[in-house]
Amino acid sequence: MLGVNDMAKRKSKKNKYKKMKKILLGVLIGYAVLLLGAYFIGVFYYSKHFYPGSKINGMDCSGKTVEEAEKSMKSQIAGYILVLKERGDKVESISASQIDMRYIDDGKIAELKKEQSPFTWFLSFAHKKDYTMSATTPYNKEAVYAAIDGLACFQEENVVQPVDAHLEVGANGYEVVPEVQGTALDKEKVKEAVIKAIDGGEIEVDFEKEGCYLEPSVFADDENLAKQAEQGNVFLGVTVTIDFSDRQEVVNAEIMKDWLVTDESGNLDLDKAKVKEYVQQLKYEYDTFGSSRQFTTATGNTITVKGGDYGWVIAPNDTTAKIIDAIKSGQSQTIEPEYTYRGYCRDTNDIGDTYVEISLKEQRMWFFKDGQLLVDTPVVTGNHNKGYDTHTGVYAIMYKERNATLKGEDYSAPVDYWLPFYANTGIHDADWRTTFGGNEYINNGSHGCVNTPPENAEKIFNNIEKGVPVVVY
Repeated sequence: MLGVNDMAKRKSKKNKYKKMKKILLGVLIGYAVLLLGAYFIGVFYYSKHFYPGSKINGMDCSGKTVEEAEKSMKSQIAGYILVLKERGDKVESISASQIDMRYIDDGKIAELKKEQSPFTWFLSFAHKKDYTMSATTPYNKEAVYAAIDGLACFQEENVVQPVDAHLEVGANGYEVVPEVQGTALDKEKVKEAVIKAIDGGEIEVDFEKEGCYLEPSVFADDENLAKQAEQGNVFLGVTVTIDFSDRQEVVNAEIMKDWLVTDESGNLDLDKAKVKEYVQQLKYEYDTFGSSRQFTTATGNTITVKGGDYGWVIAPNDTTAKIIDAIKSGQSQTIEPEYTYRGYCRDTNDIGDTYVEISLKEQRMWFFKDGQLLVDTPVVTGNHNKGYDTHTGVYAIMYKERNATLKGEDYSAPVDYWLPFYANTGIHDADWRTTFGGNEYINNGSHGCVNTPPENAEKIFNNIEKGVPVVVY
């Protein structure tokens, strides 16, 4: 059995426990009253103010009343500036005043406020919401386009067009030149990005991020470019020397680099048309067929001889093909052009030092072989009074014929030595004549041929060959 003291202690502990329960209950009730009070205060406050984290067109409206939000919106629109970020850390902007932008109070902000129930205001702290409602802020699109047109980045002096990575010939052959990004913009993409930003209430557009710049189509790491460089260096390593006897033309890397093009398969190749253009330049410089020539006569006078059909003519297609084949062989070499017509000597003076010289005025003929005078003889040329004058100019011995018969409308004459140089005109012996030189040709000349004493005609015939030049003046 419990004693009196023990019972008193138990009773005292029980009373303390009841007292603590009452205190705790009172505290909890107090907290509940405070929370409830805070909640209703929040309900009252957010019945007129926007939730925390509320944004309209990017503008922070947290804790603002509709009226305050509208006032801020008007102020924001009036001072609206869209910042345009460009390459090279350049910045430009378009302002509200430039595009006639303004705010119209049509109750949309009030409608947005009604969407926020004041009784759930406490949830906004955990779930902040960006209200991207489009306030009524009309602007002039044409004015936007005009503002874009006026940007410095679109002015010609500021525009650097993009450049593809490409090949150039350097000290070590073909090298890859990196692409140039440039500053040129796609205006349509810029317009689209700017309009989108204005409509969304954005305050910045980065042209780079929006993909507004025109870009190169070939970059330095392009595999095909590397392959072309390798192919090109094979071509450029070849030197082709074109031989013109006392002159040469050299096709080297400096000339060849302009001939290389990319074919449909992406391989580097020689442009036949460009090689042919080069051959045409050679023709202009080296073709001599029918041209006028400075000539030093046997008597020491320098004259100009015009006309005739002697000379050199480069065959353009065959020579073009020959140059291309030489380059593609991969071996440096010396070649001669292909010719449509060939002269006897390819030197700058293509008459050379083996030729026949005939002076109509002096009625004399000289034959030089390798610079040595072999024959100096009087002759009789075409009958002047009958209009049979021997044609002047530079020609070539067409062929040699022994014991030929020369025929015309009113004659038939056998000769021992026949050396034609133009049509039916040539050099031959004339044993029927007893007089050569002087004025014999004026009334008693030939039909155009060069009548020669038999012994001199024989000597020329025995020492001359086809193609030797014949100079008549």
